[in-house]
Amino acid sequence: MEITCTRCHQSIQAENCYCPACGLPQLVYAADAPPGQTQPERWNEAVRDASAVEWKPALRVALMLAVPAGMLSSEVSVLGRYGLVWMAVAAAYAVVLYVRSQQPAWVTIGAGARIGLVTGLMAGWVAFGISGGALFVQRFVLHQSSQIDADWKFRVEVVQQAAEQVANGMAPADAAQAQASRAQLLAWMLSPEGHAGLQAFGFATSALFLLFFAAAGGALGARLLARTRRPEI
Repeated sequence: MEITCTRCHQSIQAENCYCPACGLPQLVYAADAPPGQTQPERWNEAVRDASAVEWKPALRVALMLAVPAGMLSSEVSVLGRYGLVWMAVAAAYAVVLYVRSQQPAWVTIGAGARIGLVTGLMAGWVAFGISGGALFVQRFVLHQSSQIDADWKFRVEVVQQAAEQVANGMAPADAAQAQASRAQLLAWMLSPEGHAGLQAFGFATSALFLLFFAAAGGALGARLLARTRRPEI
């Protein structure tokens, strides 16, 4: 006998506790259950463990993995270009360590995503702090402000050249208006306020991407664990 999953509508064998496609727990009722108990006791325990997160051990494993992941994902790391990968792997492994320490029947994708999200928040702050601190040290301690400003000016000039190529295809009246707006924007970008604001915005944007990939990594870790740790009734 087959039933249909209420989430993904895939066919499921009646004796299965979980959907083999999406992992959603399926409500199973026992005809000979005692009065007031419509589901097997072990099934209730499995559902409760799957949806709940014990945050004290979860925060411990998240912090343990967030620090190295944040360091690897920072701007000063030579492996920082792979920051999204480090973050997803750290979040997935945090879910694995949490399951090993707590030994629940399994964890839902939502619970894994929450653990990954917390891991990403911690790692994002670590990466943001290291990147900002390194920039401060370079400018004010190592006195490399001239080199930093020269590199920034070169990047702004690249943006200016790209904008001019776009403006060349416009009508003369629109091109003149775009040139005036572009001149104001470039002047702001070259100012100390514009440089600092855009640099901080870049760090914050990177942290948001790290956060998204951490949540996805935690959900993926829970999804993979669910295939091997589903309880039976």
